[in-house]
Amino acid sequence: MHIFFSGIGGTAIGPLALIAKQAGYEVSGSDKQDSQYIDYLRKHGINDIHIGQDRAQIAASHDRHPIDWFVYSSAVAIENPHAPELEFCREQSIKTSKRDELLNQIINDKQLKLIAVAGTHGKTTATAMTIWLFKQLGVPVSYSVGAKIPFGDMGEYAEGSEYFVYEADEFDRNFLAFTPHLSLITGVSWDHHEIFPTREDYQDAFREFIDQSAHTLAWQEDADYLGLEAGSNLTCLASTEPNLEKLTLKGLYNRLDGWLAIQGVGRVTGAPLPDLMIALNHFPGLQRRMEQLAPNLYTDYAHTPEKVRGAMSVALEMATENNQKLVVIYEPLTNRRQHFMMNDYGDCFAGAAKVYWTPSYLARENPAQRIIPPEELISHLSDPSIAEAAKLDDSLKNAVQVHLEAGDMVVGMAGGGGGSLDEWLRQNFVS
Repeated sequence: MHIFFSGIGGTAIGPLALIAKQAGYEVSGSDKQDSQYIDYLRKHGINDIHIGQDRAQIAASHDRHPIDWFVYSSAVAIENPHAPELEFCREQSIKTSKRDELLNQIINDKQLKLIAVAGTHGKTTATAMTIWLFKQLGVPVSYSVGAKIPFGDMGEYAEGSEYFVYEADEFDRNFLAFTPHLSLITGVSWDHHEIFPTREDYQDAFREFIDQSAHTLAWQEDADYLGLEAGSNLTCLASTEPNLEKLTLKGLYNRLDGWLAIQGVGRVTGAPLPDLMIALNHFPGLQRRMEQLAPNLYTDYAHTPEKVRGAMSVALEMATENNQKLVVIYEPLTNRRQHFMMNDYGDCFAGAAKVYWTPSYLARENPAQRIIPPEELISHLSDPSIAEAAKLDDSLKNAVQVHLEAGDMVVGMAGGGGGSLDEWLRQNFVS
């Protein structure tokens, strides 16, 4: 079967393409822009990828080898319901779907049990930790995770595996397409406002997800937020768990994600919790989660107030341990989010000596919404004096260099892909 993935450079579609290739399918795809993820996929054997998403390119691919299934990212249909690739496939009667239908077929065909990791923040880290624990136990596991990890591919189908670990994204209600054997909820706070117009809509989606899961592990605070009580299909964990102090991972949020992963893997494998805790303390991390790019320079995927607080908890522990000042460069992900969350920034950068706030990374925007400038967003901080507006230019590059030479810890926080702050840092400071 020939599967064509549109938006193949995305952190959800990309891993699925790898899984499909490893499961024996022919894989090709496209994306609107080149990126590090595209390079990663090519290095892992998916070479038939073209940049640009026009009719002529997919027609040529179809002529070379007929496409049986066209899988597209949510962004493709949202940005243009009549996208050229979609229209071509409809005209050619090629099966089209989002990623969930294909993944469900692979799970069912291979008779796998789904472990779904969901939540507003922390799900990528918790997913990676869950995969790490399975691998440390020597238990075969198939999985999909939305970031590069140093101990495997972003997506993998493993022969002989019983479980499939999946980062179940709530965007476009994707996670509601699944009926997990076990679900892990990392945290819930209103997000993706263009999909969930009200806080209640968002809560309803998580309640529905939990209801269709055979069993769910969640923090007591999130169960309370959703109005749920512990029962036969829901176990509530205490964030005051004493064993958290035995985890040596930097950052409270990382330790919470780690404990959730330990509980999940322990539940399905029966492995002793002390053994899992030892294994987790050796977790090597993952790309763009306090990833070191150069001496004293780090990059993190934090791009909303909640994610920033999580990243800050890690960065502050690291800076304090090394007696350093903490400097943050922040690039919010999407302007549309800022219209809903600007009042939530408050003290999220508390502890930073300096914050350079760059313009929001634009993606899937509502053209009717005005672009909120950094200066206005900064005014919503509890202490706006710590931040200044900046651009990805030579002035910022020089400022970062001065901080690095002074021995400060500099962390770039950004959620975007191609052309983002993360790429800018790599281009300017990684030799």
